[in-house]
Amino acid sequence: MAFPVVDADYLKEIDKARRDLRALIAYKNCAPIMLRLAWHDAGTYDKSTKTGGPNGSIRNDEELAHGANSGLKIALSFCEEVKAKRPKITYADLFQLAGVVAVEVTGGPTIDFVPGRKDSKVSPKEGRLPDAKQGSPHLKDVFYRMGLSDKEIVALSGGHTLGRAHPERSGFDGPWTKDPLKFDNSYFVELLKGETEGLLKLPTDNALLDDPAFRPFVELYAKDEDAFFKDYAAAHKRLSELGFTPASSASKATAKDGTVLAQSAVGVVVAAAVVILSYLYEVRKRG
Repeated sequence: MAFPVVDADYLKEIDKARRDLRALIAYKNCAPIMLRLAWHDAGTYDKSTKTGGPNGSIRNDEELAHGANSGLKIALSFCEEVKAKRPKITYADLFQLAGVVAVEVTGGPTIDFVPGRKDSKVSPKEGRLPDAKQGSPHLKDVFYRMGLSDKEIVALSGGHTLGRAHPERSGFDGPWTKDPLKFDNSYFVELLKGETEGLLKLPTDNALLDDPAFRPFVELYAKDEDAFFKDYAAAHKRLSELGFTPASSASKATAKDGTVLAQSAVGVVVAAAVVILSYLYEVRKRG
């Protein structure tokens, strides 16, 4: 499918959709599932084949039926409410915008959002998303395949500060933090405390403590919320743009190339003028 034309009208629709999402998420208290939708649409990216990623394909029945996406039909129905009012916006942009707004509405960091993603009707095969029952080797396999780093793995795991697990969806039950509708660094604080009655710790959560490449980031984020917010915002932006080159970057590149060409052209003209003037001077001097 074609890329959307990100003109002034499209940007206005994005701003309106942002306001729509803020109101909807605040009213429905649905930030966790909206964030999960954004992540699961983006998290299928494979850097080697350049397939999957934040392209809206999660709305396809085939992909929505994947085990890891259980329960996300609810989030899709919420997004359809906004899509009905803002039909110009692609699903790919809408899903990622919903994830950004979900974090901001619940007190998290502001995440830079650049629109322009195109929709796809092609879904990747099942098995690209993280399996909560596994450990750090699996986490690294999944996130390295996307092109993300150890720091980004830990920072993104901090998104579990929102929401809870549901047994009918994942086989696990309970929240990770005491306030599952507030985005803060309490996920890491609770992780370092060890087992706490009523709070959930998945095998993939404990893997962050057991792996020597992950643990230093857990300890940093537990004591420094600002550091977590900064790294989370950067990691979330990267996740939301996997396989997508924002138009602004392309425009800057084009502008830079144009500037270089213009400067080169000016240089040629100046050089030619110097040669001509030197020739005329020599002719006059001989005369």
